[in-house]
Amino acid sequence: MEYYDLIIVGAGPAGSTLAHRLQNTGKRVLIIDKQTFPRDKTCAGWVTPAVFESLDIDLNDYRKGRTLQPIQRFRIGMMGQPAVENDHHKVVSYGIRRCEFDAYLLDRVASPKALATQVKSIERQSGNWVINNTWEAPLLIGAGGHFCPVARLLGEGPGSHETIVAAKEVEFEMTHEQAELCQARGDTPELWFCKDLKGYAWVFRKGNYLNIGLGREDNQKLTDHLESFVEEMKASGRIPNDLPGRFKGHAYLLYAHAERPLVDDGIMLIGDSAGLAYTQSGEGIRPAIESAMMAADVIRDASDYSAASLQVYGDAIAERFGTRATDMEPAWQVPDWVKMPLASALMRSHWFTRKVVTEKWFLHQETPPLKRAV
Repeated sequence: MEYYDLIIVGAGPAGSTLAHRLQNTGKRVLIIDKQTFPRDKTCAGWVTPAVFESLDIDLNDYRKGRTLQPIQRFRIGMMGQPAVENDHHKVVSYGIRRCEFDAYLLDRVASPKALATQVKSIERQSGNWVINNTWEAPLLIGAGGHFCPVARLLGEGPGSHETIVAAKEVEFEMTHEQAELCQARGDTPELWFCKDLKGYAWVFRKGNYLNIGLGREDNQKLTDHLESFVEEMKASGRIPNDLPGRFKGHAYLLYAHAERPLVDDGIMLIGDSAGLAYTQSGEGIRPAIESAMMAADVIRDASDYSAASLQVYGDAIAERFGTRATDMEPAWQVPDWVKMPLASALMRSHWFTRKVVTEKWFLHQETPPLKRAV
């Protein structure tokens, strides 16, 4: 049996950030993931400057051999009506490819890694967690996304009562002919909200790569909405007519709708495993990074790994992202009886689409980057 101070299940942005933050602390860390890296991870993939700052990433270093698409504008609309385009006159975000971004973060981790390794068993023995009858640690970190096996220990995951957002998307490298005909611009992601306000679609070009997708809380009609959106974008010339491959599905929890606990005795959940995606946009990268940073601070200073001691992490999450409540106001912050007609008008407003949709919901410009604890 190999002993570690903590085992992280999931080597995505949350898991790799936590392992990286615990380097030089004396903690023996093992990070496990069922995939090898670089891995195929379809994601719209825009990352704000705050994320790069929190991660201490040199942009000039990152862009060497990787996609880094500066974003200065957003094109936003409600399906079936004209879009509004807002120019921010500076770089407000960057487009990345998750296969490159995740591998870059993991490459910075010096701790031992068990990649291409399925978690087949998790047992509690003498106060420690034993994984696959091979590795043992007093602290287990769930960083494996919505279907994380560590989250299942707390009764959450597939088949649970939680309301999830389901999404389907595709990302591919365009041919020269496709790139010439595609009217979507790299510096201008497009966001298209469903008329019933239960989701939105996007078209995001990153150099010669194109990402198209749609996510909804009402996943029973997801495919119908996606097919309708794709046909509309093809007809308007926003995307090529000959899309390769199939749209891939995935699921995640919105912060306000997640009910799963974040800690228990010897357990912490971070990133999508904890259900931390922003409620209004569904973005999970920044919350994943920041939750890992907060978890690292708690782990570094903890005298023990009891639920009571680890609750400091849960308190930090609530302070950063707000208190969870299933009866929180919807993203629009307006009564149901005026939501539909008002939303259509708001989506034609330059002020609303810029100040609220873009700067508040998607860029979170009012929230400063999370800094490393001194």
